[in-house]
Order: sequence, then structure tokens, then C-alpha cells
Amino acid sequence: MAVVSIVFQIIGSLGFLLYGMKMLSDGIQKTAGEKLHKVLGYMTGNRFLAVLTGLIITMIIQSSSATTVMVVSFVNAGLLTLTQSIGVIFGANIGTTITAWIVSLIGFNFNLTAFAVPAFGLGFLLTFVRSWKKQGLGETIMGFGLLFLGLDMLSHSLPAIDADTISFLSAFTDRGALSTLIGIFAGCLITVIIHSSSASTAIIITLAFRGLLSWEFSAAMVLGSNVGTTIDAVLASIGTKVNARRAALVHVLFNVIGTILAAIFLRPLLMLVDVLIPGPVDAAITTHIAMLHTVFNVLCTILFLPFVKQLAALTERIIKPEVNETPEVYRLDFGSPGIKENAESYIIRAEKELSDMTDVATRMVDILTSSLGTDKDTQSTISQLSKLAELEEYTDQMQEELSKFLLSSSELPLSDRTKKNITVMLHIVDDIESITDSCYSVALLLNRSIEKKMKFQNDDIDRLCPYINLVQRFLAFIKKHINSHLSSEGLVTARNFEDEIDRFRRNLKKVARKRLKAGADVKAELLYLDIVRHIERMGDHAFDIAESLAHSR
Repeated sequence: MAVVSIVFQIIGSLGFLLYGMKMLSDGIQKTAGEKLHKVLGYMTGNRFLAVLTGLIITMIIQSSSATTVMVVSFVNAGLLTLTQSIGVIFGANIGTTITAWIVSLIGFNFNLTAFAVPAFGLGFLLTFVRSWKKQGLGETIMGFGLLFLGLDMLSHSLPAIDADTISFLSAFTDRGALSTLIGIFAGCLITVIIHSSSASTAIIITLAFRGLLSWEFSAAMVLGSNVGTTIDAVLASIGTKVNARRAALVHVLFNVIGTILAAIFLRPLLMLVDVLIPGPVDAAITTHIAMLHTVFNVLCTILFLPFVKQLAALTERIIKPEVNETPEVYRLDFGSPGIKENAESYIIRAEKELSDMTDVATRMVDILTSSLGTDKDTQSTISQLSKLAELEEYTDQMQEELSKFLLSSSELPLSDRTKKNITVMLHIVDDIESITDSCYSVALLLNRSIEKKMKFQNDDIDRLCPYINLVQRFLAFIKKHINSHLSSEGLVTARNFEDEIDRFRRNLKKVARKRLKAGADVKAELLYLDIVRHIERMGDHAFDIAESLAHSR
């Protein structure tokens, strides 16, 4: 029963941690205006400021795990880019060493979890009093409270680990490379269990002070604690967006690679610490361990800092977006073509990106189509709307980046025919973005009808289904021909799609106007007509794309 109780305590603690992280992320998204985004952008504007930011935050809260979890939350909320988050993670690893110095010098350890319950209470109060209009801020504070409460509960879920509990480790000291490996593993395991590298370092300092651990074995355990502390970032990244998962991977790679290098060069590392802390090691073992912790993280930061972009690129290669998952930020760098580089390759790249943009627009229409004709509760409707909002924002970025890329490509030594095709592609990019705008507008109108409790006629949605399905088929036709010349027969097919959509629109408007004359709800009918109009616009832009394709090549 004791084992079962421990298992359920761990599961419950993880639930607090993960739900706190989600609440924190959601609250940040609701409250973070442009000013906060600018402040964070300035604080992480370059890699050195980002490191300083992570260092200061971690020194204040004395938990690199909590800082890294918050960084994952910020990345998930879109407040930090992946590149910006890397510097903060580096700084957090340096900031966490302050606890080792406090323990080694004055034996004091500040416990932030004491504020978890009051923070949650304050957050709940802000969300409960609607007139204050601070629901987003309240969710953020409650998320912080649950996050720290979850970390604290995890550290207490298993039987207490103290110096006496693990004194048996002294038997594994002075065994050369084997002792180093055992020490790294032991330090990692202890930190995973108690979820705090600061706490595990304090235990290591206590054991060494009592003479139970040698200097080399203590150093190995400190290195292992840096690997174990990554567990919280990994747990916090479960179920998050792709860049948040990549930020967690950065933390893992930074600590694991740094630990491997430190283990290989352990002797020179210990000699450096001996130089920085002169005198016999036994007389100042606690300050030696604290200095080792600091030197390790500072050296790792110096080593990795010049390679922030490369590290970000590596995580992007390792962690790919899941099926139907869209990255938060779209980037399309033009770059300067080399002397021998074929300028036509830029057009091939643009065609690939244009095809991807069409895929996103098609996916949006598919989501909208699937949401029609089924009974949806408010929560699921909001979820669909949130996904469409994310995709619509992404296509806005694609339009801007791809347009700039095409304009830059037009300056290359290309044939007149290719330059004409670039102009056509620019028009197509604008039309695709307009389709996504209209798609999102339809979703907004449907959501408004739920919020305002407007009741459509029973067969209204049934009439919309084949209407939007026609647009869906039209867009699938466009997607098939997006990077090829559309023949005259293909243009006739597109014209038939357009004509059929127009007939649907006229019939739906006629029915709605008849109901208005019969005394139907004016607001509901006008909103329904707006939906019909936006769906028709999607068809209009699809036909404009077809005409552009017919004039290409």
C-alpha cells in the first residue's frame, strides 16, 4: 500500500505541475500585451542580455528548474522565440549555483514553495472578482502557484533523502573512472527524485563536509545533478507546442553535453577549482564544491554561447512538428546568392513555400468544414477557433515573408518569363491569405452566434454544409495545380466551381430574406448572411488564383 500511495502521490504531483504550467501559459497569453512582449524582447534582445535575464531570475527564485519551466511556458505562449530562450536557459544554470554558495558559506536555503498556496489564493481572488477584469493575471498567478506547489510535492512524494540516507555512497569513492560514472549517475538520480539540483547540491555539500565523500566523487555527483535537473523542463514540455519542446531539449543538450565534456576533462577542471580556491581541499571542501558548480556552468555557457543559432537548428532537426502542427513563427530568409548559384533555385524554393501556404489554407477550410453539421459545445468551439486563429496568424506571416522573398528574387538575373511568374505568385500569395482571412471570419461569426445565443433555423447549417464543401473541393482543385500552368479546360472547371458557389449564395440569401420578411430574428439572419458572404469570398479568391495560374508559364 505504501508503494501504491507513493505512485499516486507522484502522479498527482505531476498533475499539479503540468496543469500549473498550462494555466500559466494560458494566463500569459491572455494578459501579455504588446508592452510585455517588447520588454521580454528587450531583455532577451541579444544572447548576453538573455543570459543575464536567466541568471537574475534564477538567483531570485533559487530554482533553475522553475526558471526553465517558466521559459518553456513563455515559448509555448509565443512570448519568447526559441533562440531567445536558449540564452535564458544558459543563465538559469549559472544562477542556480547561488544556492550552493549560500549553503557552503552560511548554511541557509530559501524555500520559495512557501508562497505557492498564497499565490494560488491571490490568483483565484483575481479570477473570482469579475469586476476587476484581471482574470488573465489571476490565471497566471495561479499557474505560478500550482507550478511551485507541484515541484514541492514531487520532492516530497518519495521517502526523504538526506545525508544519512545516502551515506552508503562513500563506499564507491576512490575507484577512478568507475567512481566518476557512479557519482554522475547518483547525482542525476537524486536530483530526479527531489526535483532540485540546488537541494541535491546541498546534500552533496553536507556529505562532503562530514567526510563521507571524496572531492572527486562530490564533483562527479554535482555534474550528475546538472543532468537530473532537466527532468522538470522535459515534464513541462509534454503537450506543448513544437518550440516549447525544443526549448526543453536545449536544456537537456546543454547539461548533458556539458557533463560529458566535464567528465572527460574532470582532472583539469578540479585543478582549475583548486587554483581559484587556494589551500587544502579538505579544509574548504564546501567552497570547492560551490566553486565547481559555478565554474562548470560558466564554462559551459562560454562554450555554447557562440553557437546559439546552431543549437537551435539542431533542436529543429531533432524535434519536428507533429502531424498538422504549425510552428509559431514563420521564417523565410533570402540570403545572398553565390557566384555559381543558380538563380532559378530561388524560384523553386518559393514554389515549395507557396505550396505549403496552400496546404495551410486548405487545412483551415477542412477544420471549418468538419465543425459544421455537428453539435458543438462552447469549449470545443473555442478550441477550434483558437486553432484557426493560430493558423490565420501563421499565414499572415507567410504572406509577409514570402512576398519579401519573391520581391528579392525578382532582382536576380532571371528570364522575363520567370519574372512574370513571380508577379503571378505575388498575386496568388495575397489571394491565399485572403481565403484564410475569410475562413477565420466565418469561425468568428459562428462563435459569436454561440456567445449571443442566437438560434439559426434547423436547416440553416444543413444548407451551409454543401456550400462550404463546394469551396473545400474548389480549394483542393487549386492545391493540385498550384505550381503549374492551368489549361483552358482547367479554367473552365474553375469557372464551374465559381458559378455553382454563386448560385448557392443567391439561394441562401433569398431564403434568409424571406424569413426576415416573415419576422425572423433580424440579428441572427444578418449574421447568417455575413457567413454566406465570407464563404462566397473564399470562392472568389480561389477563382482569382485559377485565373492567375491560367496566365502563368
